[in-house]
Amino acid sequence: MLTRIDRLQMAVPDRSLAARGWVSLLGAEHAGEDRLTGLAAQRSRYRLGDGFVELLEPDGAGPLADVVKKRGAHLFAAGAATADLDALHARLRGRGVEPLAEGGQLHLDASAAGGHGLRLVLSADVPLPSVGAIDCLYEVTNLVRDSKAAVDVCAALMGLDPEAFVAIESSHYGYDGTLTLFDPDRLDRFELITPRVAENTMGRFLARFGESLYMAFAESGELSAVAERVAEAGLGHTLVPPGEPGAGGAPHTLFLHPAALGGMMLGLSRRGFAWTWSGHPERVEGSA
Repeated sequence: MLTRIDRLQMAVPDRSLAARGWVSLLGAEHAGEDRLTGLAAQRSRYRLGDGFVELLEPDGAGPLADVVKKRGAHLFAAGAATADLDALHARLRGRGVEPLAEGGQLHLDASAAGGHGLRLVLSADVPLPSVGAIDCLYEVTNLVRDSKAAVDVCAALMGLDPEAFVAIESSHYGYDGTLTLFDPDRLDRFELITPRVAENTMGRFLARFGESLYMAFAESGELSAVAERVAEAGLGHTLVPPGEPGAGGAPHTLFLHPAALGGMMLGLSRRGFAWTWSGHPERVEGSA
């Protein structure tokens, strides 16, 4: 029932401070302010790509204040769109889940979303023109202890088709898991993965924060330009050169470290390149 990844929500102690990198590095545009009573949070919305980044700041005692006190600024919720929000709401209720319905959205804490750290904000799918240096968001990564169990719960709850899913593993980063593609012809998905090396970055993150959201990915046609802006600002980033021959020396992936974007890591991949590991490498431009 999900169509695409349409937004990211961050929990932050200071919205203005957290917004700086999104605006200066990626060209995000301010799109409004409101309050989420159920989370006791002030919200700043920014358009980016064909969706949004939402920055939530505590304004009293409540769920958001609790997590910001515990973790500081971080990726709070994965945002997914659906063609029929009412039908999805009915599906959740039929499975005994009653999300917070506020601001025209459904907000599910990790317990409501299956108990594996995947906090969600669900919205009606509204087509929007792309804004800034990314085309679209397409992935949110959820670190879990048992990826198969987490995938089964997610698929059943959200009405996703396991036939579209892609199994993944990485010896370099030390994990395995599943990409829960919402549609076999689109990249949009949750990445549910289990770190297998306790000493690496993902393993340490899981040990410290438990099952939780880790990072997100977007497509961009401006990797080099963004990397230059990040370098000029003296902020952390990793630019990955192409691994395949004949790519003309162009980078295919850029990781923006958490300090660059107010507390969360974002990966940018060259347009179409994510199909390399998403089940259809033949769709990558320039592939044989």
